[in-house]
Amino acid sequence: MLNDLKKKVVEIAKRADNEGLCKHKSGNFSIRDHETGYILITPSAVAREVLKEEDIAVVDIEGNIIELKSDVKPSSELKVHLVAYKQRDDVFGVCHTHSHYATAFAVQGLEIKPVVFEAVAYGVRTPIAKYGRPGTQELANSIIEPLKESDACLLEKHGVITVGKDLEDAYLKAQYVEDVAEIAYCSMVIGGGKLPEAIPQEEFDAVMHP
Repeated sequence: MLNDLKKKVVEIAKRADNEGLCKHKSGNFSIRDHETGYILITPSAVAREVLKEEDIAVVDIEGNIIELKSDVKPSSELKVHLVAYKQRDDVFGVCHTHSHYATAFAVQGLEIKPVVFEAVAYGVRTPIAKYGRPGTQELANSIIEPLKESDACLLEKHGVITVGKDLEDAYLKAQYVEDVAEIAYCSMVIGGGKLPEAIPQEEFDAVMHP
């Protein structure tokens, strides 16, 4: 069932490890099928180098397992993905990463200032989803308001969530979030510990709506 989408989930999960957005079995990725509405998500605690298509769970929007061919469990953060899909009809891909620079901002409870124009890729802002214990409905519900403002948010003390029109789109946004976070951090170091000023919103508006 939905083998092409399973391949895509496995591909993106492995790319995230290879490109440093996740390590040590962390992070999770999902796709929503346009036709059935089913969601395909990575498993919990499976190393990416051995991740296979049969490890990808197919669930409905309430989290009921429709298909799972191997002896694994869906990601412990399934609730987060389900909330993202329930809140946004336009979302068909979700990434949860633990990339180092962006997560450092999340640990501090700081938004990543849009210091370069690449921030437009995910909606300019990275609002903070208030702390919730991993795997809980509290954590899942924390992303509701942030995802009304942006396609990316920081999970306080935890990591990053990005959403997109498909999984490739969500993953690209996760890459941009990390890039902007790294640039902001390096600029802070060069500036003697002072965070750089954000590009004004009117400048982004001029780019997005010329």
